[in-house]
Amino acid sequence: MVSFTDKGIYCEQGDFYIDPWKPVKRALITHAHSDHARPGNEFYLAHHLSIPILKLRLGSDITVQGCDYGESTTINGVDISFFPAGHIIGSAQIRLTYKGETWVISGDYKTTDDLISTAYEPVKCHHFVTESTFGLPIYNFDPVETIYADINHWWQENTTAGFNTVLLGYALGKSQAILNAIDNSIGEVWLHGAVANVNDAFRTIGLDFPGNRITVETDRKKITPALIIAPPSALGTPWLKKLAPYKVAMCSGWMALRGARRRYGVDRGFVLSDHCDWNQLNDAILATGAEHIYVTHGYETPFVRWVKEHHGLQAYEVKTLFHDGQIEADL
Repeated sequence: MVSFTDKGIYCEQGDFYIDPWKPVKRALITHAHSDHARPGNEFYLAHHLSIPILKLRLGSDITVQGCDYGESTTINGVDISFFPAGHIIGSAQIRLTYKGETWVISGDYKTTDDLISTAYEPVKCHHFVTESTFGLPIYNFDPVETIYADINHWWQENTTAGFNTVLLGYALGKSQAILNAIDNSIGEVWLHGAVANVNDAFRTIGLDFPGNRITVETDRKKITPALIIAPPSALGTPWLKKLAPYKVAMCSGWMALRGARRRYGVDRGFVLSDHCDWNQLNDAILATGAEHIYVTHGYETPFVRWVKEHHGLQAYEVKTLFHDGQIEADL
């Protein structure tokens, strides 16, 4: 029912693609990050919470239909349902069923609750397409509550010492999770324009996040000591240097790697990820009950070998244009 083509993951019976990386007639979108939601498709189907971001990124004139989790849609006899992926707001696993055969395409996901995205829900299937961004045993993440507490403590320390606190993370997803968890009693919150744009889009559907937009008219001398949320692309730019004195931290699962903080030249690294760690990946695969596992973007080769040898399942390496091998600049 599903094949992997040069345009993306394709359902022949339904004649649609999931997260295609080339323009197609019908695209089902797992979430609104730029490597999964690309421009040029004639029609988009996504969870309704993703629609404001899709329009922000791809243009307000796109043809897009929204759906709820668990809602069923049929295209050419294929039953389609979206289920929570826990990756970011509006992220979804897509279940396809036709003549008793069920596939689940996970997109990006994590099984722990970040306190803002709809929590991941395991979905039974025969075939499961999984990411493997952190598909090595070295990646084992602390509970998000512990990480959020560390962030707030560090912000308080910097505030007491008279420094601004700069947190770098994806403008879509990571930034909203942080803003949802911070202790607003510590001080003021300011936002890079990329983060503010995403927040403005979410505000149109009733999702509100704290923070003031930094504009060219903003008097930077009045931003002290405060918390500043910005995308990784802001690191080392004149925009950031004007906010001195500051301490800067990168918020990413890649901070689990030894030397990552030093390589990016930041004062602190918080291991905050919107992807599964090693244990989550293994638990998720087993929870689906799937006999066939297709491993995409990340550590495909070692994870496929592990799934075959340790879980006794049929596993296949699938090359895609999805990526999270480096810290992305914005969306």
